[in-house]
Amino acid sequence: MTIRTHQVGSQGLTTSVEGLGTMGMTAMYGTPDDAESIATIHRAIELGVTLFDTADMYGPFTGEELLGRAVASHRDKVVLATKFGGVTLDDTGKIVGGPNGRPDYVRRAVEGSLRRLGTDRIDLYYQHRVDPAVPVAETFGALGELVAEGKVRYLGISEASAENIRAAHAAAPLSAVQTEYSLFTRTVETNGVLDTVRELGIGFVAYAPLGRGFLTGELRSLDGLPEGDWRRTAPRFKGENFAHNLALADRVRAIAEQHAATPGQLALAWVLSQGVTAIPGTKRRAYLEENVAAAEFTVDSDTLAALSAVIPADEVAGERYVAAAMSAIQE
Repeated sequence: MTIRTHQVGSQGLTTSVEGLGTMGMTAMYGTPDDAESIATIHRAIELGVTLFDTADMYGPFTGEELLGRAVASHRDKVVLATKFGGVTLDDTGKIVGGPNGRPDYVRRAVEGSLRRLGTDRIDLYYQHRVDPAVPVAETFGALGELVAEGKVRYLGISEASAENIRAAHAAAPLSAVQTEYSLFTRTVETNGVLDTVRELGIGFVAYAPLGRGFLTGELRSLDGLPEGDWRRTAPRFKGENFAHNLALADRVRAIAEQHAATPGQLALAWVLSQGVTAIPGTKRRAYLEENVAAAEFTVDSDTLAALSAVIPADEVAGERYVAAAMSAIQE
């Protein structure tokens, strides 16, 4: 089993159709297990996964450090994607402010990421969140200089509006837009983001394609979440919202029972059928292998249509994040 590759955008970037999100290896999802995480990254490389996604704020800093160690002997086989500016970080990793797109901060952030990743170039560098105080054209002007200098190969932006995607792309060509996208989160279908990236020849990278676990069919109660898992406080996982959303996810489980696939594999196959790149996150080899297998599924059009219809976008209960985090997202 070797995963297929495709072009991401029109600037020359090629990756596996499914990458690996590594946020949960060091942040947000309970106690880290570095040994298993590194083994998972190595197994992903064996399976042909080339895209590995992290960010400076994961940890902070420890996510990049772990990924850098894991791929050190495989550097030329992988596409390293990281992000800056989701929050303002000082040199110790302390959060000292909100989103930051200032050109001076961009330069400081890229040098830190290069050092932690142990590399001389970042393959795909995203602005993690748009800074409302700095025009994206100004931020991407600085990023374009980093591309010219060879410190960054390709550029991306995350959770940006269609208007800001256009402005960033005009300042320095984008290869990727990364936004949450799954059967549970389909805002990009209606807010112009998917239409815009397709028009401009920009790749789309879907994070949380399994609805943060809901769509795997395995999450049945919050008791199954480890202490320190951020989902315990996420709106979609709280109180009546959890029970409501679990019932929606069970509709996918019912369809999966008619196929030789798990609910998560069908949910991933649906995302991939939209012509995008998916980066499901896991720190376990078993889940990785299940996810990668989904990239090879051929799902018929009737099943895809049934999946699209089974969870109406307006029926999912609760916001994606708490209010403070949602304020940084452009929907």
